Amino acid sequence: VQLVESGGGSVQAGGSLRLSCAAAKNGLIFDIKVMAWYRQVPRKPRELVASIDDDGNTIYGEAVKARFTISRVANKATRDTIYLQMDSMKSEDTAVYYCHAQVRHPPTSLDYWGQGNQVTVSS
Repeated sequence: VQLVESGGGSVQAGGSLRLSCAAAKNGLIFDIKVMAWYRQVPRKPRELVASIDDDGNTIYGEAVKARFTISRVANKATRDTIYLQMDSMKSEDTAVYYCHAQVRHPPTSLDYWGQGNQVTVSS
């Protein structure tokens, strides 16, 4: 599974950005259980921003609840795409944002990461 991210950049505080991540299956059948966005700033561990499973259940990090929205468009044959709509952004949202996919691989699962996208919020 190849994860291709887009949509990062710079915005002023209070503004909005939208990230997207396409999980290209390259003609192979992958069963992606969960897709998510994580973010990381220097000298801190990577943290969950939001996740969505294949039933549409979502989980949000406390810092982004009510401001960010994750959504998913699934196509088992070609690709799954997730979006992260980020509104009312704050300077503390500045980070590198990473897309993550958890693929079913019985009896376990496999993890894939995108290349990371810088998001900068200026106050």
